[in-house]
Amino acid sequence: MEEQINHYQQKLDFEWDAADLFENLEESAHVIVVDTRKTFAYDLEHIPGAVNIPHRTMDRARVAKLDKTAIYVCYCDGIGCNGSTKGALKMTQLGFKVRELIGGLDWWKRDGYSTEGAEAVTGTEIQCAC
Repeated sequence: MEEQINHYQQKLDFEWDAADLFENLEESAHVIVVDTRKTFAYDLEHIPGAVNIPHRTMDRARVAKLDKTAIYVCYCDGIGCNGSTKGALKMTQLGFKVRELIGGLDWWKRDGYSTEGAEAVTGTEIQCAC
């Protein structure tokens, strides 16, 4: 049973769902959302406030100016895409604290949250307590 408990705890240590991310963004936690998809996809639609760093372009030079004290939450399209996993791995290897958004943009929208971009959808908006 201990092994199973450790397994589930590790998942929770490294993965957030849309509600976890939304809650942390509303609480003004030091969280930066990273869209790991190609720029054209980001331009069409993304999580509000997300920065676009395609996983294929992540390297030490590209992330050199990022704040290493923040928690970075990587996402891609959804369960059929592993760009968030690749991005989370690369950012972790580069020394950042990282979580992966399970379900990606797809589940963010399914949970009723708004998006930004050329094809943005309306939904629950982040009300930052900043």
